[in-house]
Amino acid sequence: MLQTEKVENIAFLEKTIGYLDSRGFTNIKADFKDCEMPKSYIRKSTGNKITPDIVAMKNGKKYFFEISLKSEKPKLLKSKWLFLDTLSRMHSNRFRIITTKGHFKFTDDMLEGINLTNKTPIRI
Repeated sequence: MLQTEKVENIAFLEKTIGYLDSRGFTNIKADFKDCEMPKSYIRKSTGNKITPDIVAMKNGKKYFFEISLKSEKPKLLKSKWLFLDTLSRMHSNRFRIITTKGHFKFTDDMLEGINLTNKTPIRI
């Protein structure tokens, strides 16, 4: 989810954090009122900040979670997902995408467009 869309979808972000907490994830970081902010990365060419939606730990592994909701700027979202996927593979971490009812087709099309068809979105 892009930074501009976080305000509109705060309820789904809260539901997702609860879901991850119930699944045994610890040290959950998110751009949310009660959570610590995850680390941001800055793209040198444009100066844009890339911040994962949620970062959590489980069994000694770091997980990057992205919430997939229909977006006005799919190109920006695709580049963010590719960056986070590459970053997670470089450091032997995990990258997962979370979506909900009404956004499955959008998510599948986005994953197919950037050749990440090996990712299966988590449905909440």
